Amino acid sequence: MNNSNNKTSEVNNPSFKDIQNRSYPAYIGMDTHKETIVSSIANPGRGKPKYLGEMANNPKKIKKFVENISMKYQGEALLFCYEAGPCGYQLYHQINSLGHDCMVVAPSLIPVKSGDRIKTDKRDSQKLARYLRDGSLTSVWIPGTEQEAIRDLTRIRGDFKNNETKAKQQLNSFILRHGHSWPVGKKRWSKGFMSWLENLKFKHPWQQIVLQEYINAVSDASNKLNETHKYLLQAKVNWSLSPIIDSLSALRGIDTLAAMIIISELGDLTRFTHPSQLMSYLGLVPSEHTSSTRRRLGAITKAGNNVARRMLVESAWSYRYPARQTAHIKRKAKNASDYAKEVSWKAQKRLCARYQTFTKAGKDTRTTIVAIARELVGYVWDIAAHEMNKLKNQNAK
Repeated sequence: MNNSNNKTSEVNNPSFKDIQNRSYPAYIGMDTHKETIVSSIANPGRGKPKYLGEMANNPKKIKKFVENISMKYQGEALLFCYEAGPCGYQLYHQINSLGHDCMVVAPSLIPVKSGDRIKTDKRDSQKLARYLRDGSLTSVWIPGTEQEAIRDLTRIRGDFKNNETKAKQQLNSFILRHGHSWPVGKKRWSKGFMSWLENLKFKHPWQQIVLQEYINAVSDASNKLNETHKYLLQAKVNWSLSPIIDSLSALRGIDTLAAMIIISELGDLTRFTHPSQLMSYLGLVPSEHTSSTRRRLGAITKAGNNVARRMLVESAWSYRYPARQTAHIKRKAKNASDYAKEVSWKAQKRLCARYQTFTKAGKDTRTTIVAIARELVGYVWDIAAHEMNKLKNQNAK
């Protein structure tokens, strides 16, 4: 990732193609598993998809399978699809490298007939081929290779954070049930707290060993978390989207780590033509049930990317306080663009005022924070889209 070509690859090359309006001589649906792939093919028209059989899920077999189908259609580009799942995007990339188009479809958005009670791999592949031909499938966003690498790094950081939290809870539970407790109001996990833990005495030597093992577990989890944080900062230096990270850091409540998590999960935000689309994608819009003259709004849908949604909700808590340009905000916005700084100050003034308005009206605090997070998405989209367009224009010259 140190050369200029890799540096701009995520900006110049979209991670998915606009293939909905194209016509193809054949549509292939694939039901993928760890060991096998079951496939069916549908030709244009209304005919029933043809079952092609089962093959091993390995690159050599897949290449031979794609080449054999391609020969039957004189090498024309075909359209393949499979459901998003634990097998990732390797199949997608391989099919694209062979000169064909591929869709990775959202499983939750595949049409389902209420009376269909039989589910087999063969039927699933035929259903995918038929719906692919009809244009009834919804493609998920496919990250580029650089994007996916950064996302893997941010996600393992989240796993290590969960491990640290769990280890701390287990240690706290252990000392509490044996009659030891840290004074209320004093900071936990400081040097003083750790020293107090190590000096605790128990009646039996086995319990002393348990205490030390719990302390070691917390220490190991914290060390892994800190190491991963360093790797993230190193990865940011050569990331093609680094300028967007710097600009998003100008927003209150969003630091470098939060910005990296958001962008690694969402990628190029210019694929959303309006911030309301991004709000819906993140599941931050209210659910709705409307029938005749009755209209009922419920809790947020929680659809889409839960990692980015959780990070934005966490960031929204910082708008509980009055708007102001603190030294911390100025310091983390040091490398942000002037446009980002201007938008971030507008966001502060509006969102801090909105929080006060909602709380004075008696709104629940958690509901208020989610509403603030939803509006924060609009400012994130504004800054990220502006900086992405600027990067694309620079690379086009």
